Amino acid sequence: MKVDQKGHTTIIKDTQGDFTSFLEKITQQFKTFEKHNIIIDLLAHKDLTISDIKLLLPLSKQQKKAKKSFVIVVSDIDYNAVPSTLVVVPSVLEAHDIIEMDEIERDLGF
Repeated sequence: MKVDQKGHTTIIKDTQGDFTSFLEKITQQFKTFEKHNIIIDLLAHKDLTISDIKLLLPLSKQQKKAKKSFVIVVSDIDYNAVPSTLVVVPSVLEAHDIIEMDEIERDLGF
């Protein structure tokens, strides 16, 4: 697992290719990241299913309660099948754009 901090955003990238152990590590260490916007970079995984991505839902809900963004980066998936409660995009650049828009909305009081 690689953690990269840029300003108010933390990018967490899986480097081992084992989604289950990656999910366990994130869940255990989540308290250390919760004060930042989070990007979960899963681009290394080519065989993720919608069910796998749904496992990140509890962490996403925690971030929303804390008024922070939680964006998942995955390629090769049907984005229309992802629940609307999760934010899933195909690139890290788009994830940063989503977080910037969320920050602006929070600043404006939405």
